[in-house]
Amino acid sequence: MTFILRLLASGFFIAGLLAAPVRAEEVKAGDLVISQAWSRATPNGAKIGSGYLTIENKGATADRLVGVSADIAGKVEVHEMAMNNGVMTMRPLDNGLTIDPGKTVKLSPGGNHLMMFDLKTPLKQGDTLPVTLQFEKAGKVKVSLDVQGIGAQAPGAASGGMNMQKMPNGMKM
Repeated sequence: MTFILRLLASGFFIAGLLAAPVRAEEVKAGDLVISQAWSRATPNGAKIGSGYLTIENKGATADRLVGVSADIAGKVEVHEMAMNNGVMTMRPLDNGLTIDPGKTVKLSPGGNHLMMFDLKTPLKQGDTLPVTLQFEKAGKVKVSLDVQGIGAQAPGAASGGMNMQKMPNGMKM
């Protein structure tokens, strides 16, 4: 009986692992922890892409993201989106992005994000995109962006970012 219970428990444990959502790995650099690094796929011919991630500063002093590079792009910038007089604007953060001590900064759609210019090839769903982040104190940090579907709103979003919980009544996949 004990053997059967252990076997069942092992089976449930393994099934739980297999059912767990895929998560981008965490990367630690000094006092910084970078997680949830992802991007959206781009249509063929697109020359611009975007990237998103979360940076947590577990230290006692601020650090600053001052640059980004990726072999797949001619140039990568950290951009800010903001509402000015009812108009959404986007601009590069020329002085970098500060990550205050004990704080978390999330780069996400509609907010701060990585902007990749002059893409050499399209970003394809399922690929990983290596980028190098340059911090003032933590130095160069290599991370990989998990490429999601074209309309994805978050890492690991199924069906190109479609939220199955919010599908109209009567619609089924």
